Amino acid sequence: MTIASILGSKGRDVFTITLPQTLLEVCSTLREHRIGAILIVDDKGKLAGILSERDIVRRIAEHGPDALQADTSECMTSNVVTCSLQDTIQTAMARMSEGRFRHIPVVENDELVGMVSIGDLVKRRIADAEREAEDLKNYLYAS
Repeated sequence: MTIASILGSKGRDVFTITLPQTLLEVCSTLREHRIGAILIVDDKGKLAGILSERDIVRRIAEHGPDALQADTSECMTSNVVTCSLQDTIQTAMARMSEGRFRHIPVVENDELVGMVSIGDLVKRRIADAEREAEDLKNYLYAS
């Protein structure tokens, strides 16, 4: 299974912001859309960074509540690990496990085309395993 198959079922909607924005403003956006990470794009729509709830919590733990007034650019990850539509679910999961992050943007021909979370990937892996088990059970009982 590929990342394209996941985006085909969940959709390609991605929430993005442009800078400047404070962490407090980003927190409001995350809450409003019920998401755990947001992508930062430049004025041409190119991926410039990613910011997750974990990044914000880490910043608050280091600097206290005043951290929420900081500019997002001070806290975001700008060297973003991405995947493509053709990547397998296993490949994306390996990148996420290695980097210890839970969201990965999907980029095709330098264009942002979606984002998947570890939850999306695990959900698909479980569905695939259940389908395979059912197929095997049907095959054994049909013999």
